[in-house]
Parts: sequence; C-alpha cells; structure tokens
Amino acid sequence: MAARRVDPERVARKREQITVEAGRLFATQGYDRTSVADIARAVGVSQASVFYYFTDKAALFRAIFERDLPAAEALIARHVDAEEPVQAILGVLGGLAEDAADPGASGMVVELLRRVEHDPALIAVVTRTAEVLTGGLAALIARGIADGDIDAALDPVETATWLQAIVDATYLNARPGRSPLPELRRTVLGYLAPHTQHGGELHD
Repeated sequence: MAARRVDPERVARKREQITVEAGRLFATQGYDRTSVADIARAVGVSQASVFYYFTDKAALFRAIFERDLPAAEALIARHVDAEEPVQAILGVLGGLAEDAADPGASGMVVELLRRVEHDPALIAVVTRTAEVLTGGLAALIARGIADGDIDAALDPVETATWLQAIVDATYLNARPGRSPLPELRRTVLGYLAPHTQHGGELHD
C-alpha cells in the first residue's frame, strides 16, 4: 500500500490554527493552567493530533514566538531603506505595538516572562528576534543621527534596545481596546529629538 502523501500547506494551516488557539488560551488562562486537552478542544482535534504537530506544550508555546522572527525580518525590510529614518523608526515601532490593545496581549507578555526562565530554547527564539529588530533600528538611528534628526549623544544600539523596551511597556500598560500608538509616538519622538529641542534634563 502506498504511503499517504503529506500536504505541506495543510500541515502549515493546521499548525497555525493550533498555535493561534494555544496563544489565546495561554494569554487568558496562563501557561500552567492551560492543558493540551484544553487546546485540542478549542481547535476541535484530539490531543494526539496536537502532539503530531508539536512535541510538547513547551514547543507549542515557543511556536507562538517563532512566528515573530519572520514578521520582524519583514517589518525591518519594509522600513530600513526609507528616506526619512525617524518616520521609518515610528513605522517599525508602530508595527511592533499594533497588537498591544488586544485584551490578551499583556497576559501573553507576562507568560513569556515566566517561561523564559525555564526554557533555553525559548530564550534563543526571543533573542534572535530582538537581534533582528535591534540591528534594523540601530541602522535607522545611525542614519537619523547623521542627518541631524536624532540626538547625536544617543548610542544607536543602546537606543534601539530602549525603543523595544518602550514597545514592551505598551503591551503591559495599554488599555484593552485603546491603541497606545499616539502615546508611543510622542514618547519616541521626545526621546530621539536632538538635544537642543529638549525642554530640560533629568539629573542623578
């Protein structure tokens, strides 16, 4: 009897469906309180089917964040060659923060912070995505400094890291259903502005 052919597109669709439902449950119930049986019921498949696509629950949780890497690469590619670096930076950060107002967004960030201590593979996934974003943002920041549109006292890599921390803060603090993008834009523009445009300094 001939072996049944595996349809890669069907496999990818089912993996994505399981990942999406798992993400929703992890965000609302927490990782520890969400079982594979819960995820299987939400998708409408058996637990065995979930384990066909993912080796264990930890791998399923990682899969949620593995999707961030190609998305980050595409986001940087879309903006890195823009003529106006400051606007491109805002575009990148806006893309990163676009889901912050989702009701489950803060819950997922909290679960990520809890899980990274127990999963080196998850740390590697998140770190790689952060490296892509840091590299792209740092290149834009360096160009903005050269153009005189960004404070020359800022270090591009350090600033890129801070900008990602600001985006993370929007996920933890945004009101559900209310976009944090206006506040994010104001914060970032104030941070990047050349020193002469600052209204004052904070001192130790």
